[in-house]
Amino acid sequence: MRAKFISNIFPKTIDNNYRGNAVALILFIPITVVTIARSLIHIFAEDGGAQSIATIPLDSYGPEASQAVITFVALWGLSQILLAFVYMITIFRYKSLIPLMYLLIFVEYLGRHFIITFNPIQTLGTAPGATVNLIMAPIALILMLLAIPKKAT
Repeated sequence: MRAKFISNIFPKTIDNNYRGNAVALILFIPITVVTIARSLIHIFAEDGGAQSIATIPLDSYGPEASQAVITFVALWGLSQILLAFVYMITIFRYKSLIPLMYLLIFVEYLGRHFIITFNPIQTLGTAPGATVNLIMAPIALILMLLAIPKKAT
């Protein structure tokens, strides 16, 4: 059972044949689009979305500290756009990797939740990401299980 699970997450043949539940495939597309959108906001918004979306009080920081936060958010956006690129390649060329992509999404969102729990950031309100981190990890886990083919590959 364990070997079958691992072989479905890491298939021996990486191709464009998706063998999982259609819901997981369909929902992978909007997740990819959201990943692209948030990365572009982090890279191109004047404040990287740090204050305008995440409610980090950049106005109360000195200019150097505020710029450091904006730069780190933009760097995070670069990481997100690269991950989104991998998601797009998966959608268009390597659909057999969708269970693995959901595992990555699960680990990313669970990791975000733990990191922010142990290293909180002062905000003026509840950032949308704080709520999304809580719900995306279990959703990604469920979608990963749905994306795993019924028959071993």
